[in-house]
Amino acid sequence: MSKLIYMDNAATTRTAPEVVEAMLPYFTESYGNPSSLYGFASQNKDAITQARETIAKTIGAKGKEIYFTAGGSESDNWALKATAELLKDKGRHIITSAIEHHAILHTCDYLEKQGFEITYIGVDENGKVKLDELKAAIREDTILISVMFANNEIGTIQPIKEIGEIAHEHGIYFHTDAVQAYAHIPINVDEYNIDMMSASGHKFYGPKGIGFLYIRTGVKIGSFVHGGAQERKRRAGTENVPGIVGMAKAAEMAHEKLQETIDYEIKLRDHLIDRVMDEIPYTRLNGDRNDRLPNNTNFSFRFVEGESMLIMLDMKGICGSSGSACASGSLDPSHVLLAIGLPHEIAHGSLRLTLSDQTTMEEIDATADALGEIIPQLRAMSPLYEDFVRKQTK
Repeated sequence: MSKLIYMDNAATTRTAPEVVEAMLPYFTESYGNPSSLYGFASQNKDAITQARETIAKTIGAKGKEIYFTAGGSESDNWALKATAELLKDKGRHIITSAIEHHAILHTCDYLEKQGFEITYIGVDENGKVKLDELKAAIREDTILISVMFANNEIGTIQPIKEIGEIAHEHGIYFHTDAVQAYAHIPINVDEYNIDMMSASGHKFYGPKGIGFLYIRTGVKIGSFVHGGAQERKRRAGTENVPGIVGMAKAAEMAHEKLQETIDYEIKLRDHLIDRVMDEIPYTRLNGDRNDRLPNNTNFSFRFVEGESMLIMLDMKGICGSSGSACASGSLDPSHVLLAIGLPHEIAHGSLRLTLSDQTTMEEIDATADALGEIIPQLRAMSPLYEDFVRKQTK
């Protein structure tokens, strides 16, 4: 296939041309340090302020509640570590879910070594957090609940509003990793009872290396990066002006046509799901069928090994993923798929295909056609499949 079919938009997205255009002047023309006092630099400070207001507007927040970071991982680390430091005398118990991104899970590992206790709430077979288990886990010394808005692998959208209500009923801060959800589905921080929220620019057609952490007014967590007085003394380091401007432009563009994009992506997503599930036997759709991100599909093909599948798709010019791009190179099955109850051998045969607003129906059909060829070829080489067929025909 001569044309590249990019179906891994959960890993990263292309930077939109309009975003690149908005960023360019801040590399070579308006390149002053925003912290400097002269007029040449102050225009960059104004650009940052405008970007902050633009992003705040998309989630119903105030500009002063938006703090720019280097990306989602930093935002997650900041929210958890700074909250733990702030409230350690009140309590040392944190609640999260078993299917969080590694930026949360590895931060929790770190905090456990610092004397904090972490409770990992289970999920049902579709990847939704068990609210009864969450309620039962709350203790007097619980200081933070952190649950992702939507899962990066299987796309399941969590009951964030309800989780936030539970947290606030008990006087507990609530953080959500919205890296996959922000600018893909509507989010209002007041409606969803969110105290802190992480996002990353390169997940919605913005540049890499830039993100933000929303911190509700009154949440007095301290700095994570120490040094200068940038970001109102809460995040040191010379501001990435091109990145900030680019991310704000991408956020503005995404929200101007958000519902239109959602409707378009759902149409393509459901067509791909229907074709794969109807045409390829012994296949499982992972994640909630309806409460999932508009652009996410995740399948498990029995008797197939994920790496071989990705290689054969790549040979046909199709880019996909067997899970989170952040965990590539790992031979272990996805912790998300294990958490929803899949056995190791089925979890190893998973494929995540995530589309964009530029994906076409022709590309969806070409991908489904390719899978229709590849899966039988791989199964024909599997002794497990041969034994399974033999037993079925007896």
